[in-house]
Amino acid sequence: MLGAIIGDVVGSRFEFNNHRSKDFDLFVGQCEATDDSIMTIAIGKALIETSKKFKVIDEDYLELLKKNSVKYMQEIGRRYPHCGFGGRFYDWIFSEEFPKPYNSFGNGSAMRVSPVVYFANSIEEVKKLSQAVTEVSHNHPEGIKGAEATSVAIYMAKTGRSIDEIRKEIETNYYDLDFTIDEIRETYRFNETCQDTVPQAIEAFLESKSFEDAIRIAISVGGDSDTLAAITGSIAGEYYEIPKEIEEGAISYLDDYLLSFYNEFNEYIKDKK
Repeated sequence: MLGAIIGDVVGSRFEFNNHRSKDFDLFVGQCEATDDSIMTIAIGKALIETSKKFKVIDEDYLELLKKNSVKYMQEIGRRYPHCGFGGRFYDWIFSEEFPKPYNSFGNGSAMRVSPVVYFANSIEEVKKLSQAVTEVSHNHPEGIKGAEATSVAIYMAKTGRSIDEIRKEIETNYYDLDFTIDEIRETYRFNETCQDTVPQAIEAFLESKSFEDAIRIAISVGGDSDTLAAITGSIAGEYYEIPKEIEEGAISYLDDYLLSFYNEFNEYIKDKK
C-alpha cells in the first residue's frame, strides 16, 4: 500500500504535465493524494473487514470481499469527488443503486490492488483476491489481467523472488516486455488502459536499483504519471526498503480521515504477522 501511495503522490503533479527525466524533487506543494491512493486505502479497508469475519479465502470470503470493496470504495470515495476519478468510475462511485461493473479495462484496476498481497498465502490466493476486488467495476478481461499481473508481481517481490524471476513470470503469463524505458520514453503518451500502462510500470520496476530509482524511472516514462508510478511503487515497495523520509513525505499528504485508515491497515497487518 505504501509504495502505491508514494508513487501516486509523487506522480500527481506530472499526470498532465509529463516530466521525461529522472531529475526532479519528489515532494512539492503541487503534490496531492489522488484517487489512486484513496481507492487503494478503500480496498485495504475492505480486506480488513472481510478478514475479520472469514479466516479462509473461500467462496463466502470472496463474495463478502466484493460487497465490501463496493461499500468502502463508495463510502470513502464519495468524500473526494474531485480527486481525479474517470467519468464512468465517478458515476459508479456515486451510483444511488448498488453499482454494476461496466466492462472497464482502465488502469484503475491495477493501481488499487496492492493490499491483497497481505491477505494471501499463495499466488493462487493472490489471483482470487485480485479478481474479487477488481471485477466489481473493471470486469473486462484486460482489466482483470492488469490487476492480476500487478498483484502477482507485488507478491513475488514481497516473498523474495528475484528481478529475473518476476520478469519471466510476467512475460510468460501476462505481457511482452520487449522494450526498455529508454526506448519508449520519447514516444510514450498518456494512456489510461491496463494494457498500455501496466507493462510500462512493471518494466520501470524491473530496471530499477532502489525504491527511489523505481519511482524516478516511472515518472520519466510520462503518460498517466500518478497511476503508472503508483503501480511501479506498489511492486518496488515490497522489493526494496522504503526510506523513512520518503514514507513520511508521502504520508504527509493524507488528511486525517485517510490517515486513520492507513494506520488501521498497518496495525492490522502488524497484528496479523
